[in-house]
Amino acid sequence: MNGDARNRTAAPEFTLEGFPAVQHLGKVLFSVHLLMYLASVAGNTLIITITWADHHLQTPMYFFLSSFSFLECCFTTTVIPKLLAIFLLGRQKISFAACITQAFVFLFLGATVFFLMAVLSLDRYMAICKPLYYPTIMNPRMCSLLVSACLVLGFSLMVVPVTKLSQLSFCGSRVIPHFFCDLGPLINLSCSDIRSIEMLAFGLALFILSTSFIITIISYSNIVVTILHLPSAKERQKAFSTCSSHFIVLSLMYGSCVFIYMKPKGTNQLDSNKGAALVNTVVTPLLNPVIYTLRNKQVHQALRNALTRVRLQK
Repeated sequence: MNGDARNRTAAPEFTLEGFPAVQHLGKVLFSVHLLMYLASVAGNTLIITITWADHHLQTPMYFFLSSFSFLECCFTTTVIPKLLAIFLLGRQKISFAACITQAFVFLFLGATVFFLMAVLSLDRYMAICKPLYYPTIMNPRMCSLLVSACLVLGFSLMVVPVTKLSQLSFCGSRVIPHFFCDLGPLINLSCSDIRSIEMLAFGLALFILSTSFIITIISYSNIVVTILHLPSAKERQKAFSTCSSHFIVLSLMYGSCVFIYMKPKGTNQLDSNKGAALVNTVVTPLLNPVIYTLRNKQVHQALRNALTRVRLQK
């Protein structure tokens, strides 16, 4: 039996530490985060349902937004149930296999969400800056290919580091100073040589965040230039209002992930990392339905139409 096998046999599970400093507020935090989680899932599920139910919303933008909402539901569900259990019951045990699976699903969905954010920004660029070419380029086949490409890219990039992670030896503490199995805390628990996997994780984080960020910034920069040339002040104000709300979500998403995954070695502060992870896994999924869709007049009209149909059926 090799060293890795002996380690896993001797200690087949980890312990998620959570937030020991505020564990005395566990029931309050459980209630708050449960409400936020339910609101996030309800909001994103509503977007998916209304998009597929109303033919007026079956456009490329809403196809991407419904895909984004589905990923957000899966993303939060990967992490939040265990967080709620920690708040309610304290430290939680998690098996080695479950921990590795959670880490992979979290990273895969997280990477896919960032690529999809870039696709959303490209879609808005095409719609606003190239309206004559938009219907031809963003046809249903292209939309499906773009979402599929995001999924394949996210999956392919995350398979390698998580596979390497599963092959590390864990011969010391099995207490993960986090509320879920993230790559960094798990790497730090290993007694193997972690230099190669640290470099790989940093390189992948840099590639994913910088690529999607550059595409998003270029797209929105062109959108802003186009908006400035709009003849109507009311149209400019409306467009800037939409863009500014989008930038709030983008800054939260990119800021929290850069803070967690891109800090130089030696500046790792676990408490601040957990706070940034909460923003990424709880706050932004709650804001996304409101910012991207539920403020939209087309969605309001679709909801009114749906309620009218329900009343008429009664």
